[in-house]
Amino acid sequence: MKNIGIVGSGEVGQTLAEGFLKYGYKVCLGTGHPDKLNEWKSQQGENLSVGSFADAAEFGDILVLAVKGDAAMQVLDTADSADIEGKTIIDATNPIEPAPPENGVLRFFTSINQSLMEALQKAHPNARFVKAFNSVGASLMINPDFGSVKPSMFICGNSADAKKEVTDINTLFGYETEDMGGVEAARAIEPLCLLWCIPGFLRNEWEGHAFKLLRKY
Repeated sequence: MKNIGIVGSGEVGQTLAEGFLKYGYKVCLGTGHPDKLNEWKSQQGENLSVGSFADAAEFGDILVLAVKGDAAMQVLDTADSADIEGKTIIDATNPIEPAPPENGVLRFFTSINQSLMEALQKAHPNARFVKAFNSVGASLMINPDFGSVKPSMFICGNSADAKKEVTDINTLFGYETEDMGGVEAARAIEPLCLLWCIPGFLRNEWEGHAFKLLRKY
C-alpha cells in the first residue's frame, strides 16, 4: 500500500487524510501551521504524521494537493523537485479569487481557455497531475450516502497510469470515475466547483448534492 502525502491541512486536506487512514494508508499531512493540528492529530492514530509541505511531498508515493488555488504554485515550489517528479499528484485545487460571490457565483483568476492544473503541469512537467475532488464538498468526499446511486468523480490528466491509481482511490471512496481525457479537460472540470457552490451560497445547502453523469446504455 502506497504512502500518501497531503499538501494542505484545511478541511479538504484533513477530510481526505481521514479517508486514507480509514482504509489503512499511512499519511503525512503537510501544513504551515503544525501546532494548530495537535488535537486533530491525536484523534487519528499512529498511521498519521504531520510535517511541513516539503515533508509531505517527500513522504508520499502519491501526493494530494489540497491548498487554496492561489497558493498552489508557491507551495509546490517549497518541495524538492525530486520529491515531485514521477509521482501521481491528485489536484483538488480550484483557481478561486479571494472575492465574495456574485449572486452565488465565485470568480476565477484563470480564463476559460487555461486551467490552474495546466499551469501546474507546465511548471512540473515530470509530475503526473490528475484533477479530482475539486467539485464536491469535503463532507461528501469519503463514501457519501446517496442510496443506491454512486456520484461521479470527474478526472483528467496526461498519465493513464496515474489516472488508474486515482480511479482505484475514487472507487474506494465511493465514487464512479468519469475520465475526461488530458490535462486540457481541467478547463471544464475546475468550473464545476462554481456550480456546486451556488446552492450553498444562495440557500445554505452545502451537504446534499454531488454530480452524476447519466448514460442511456
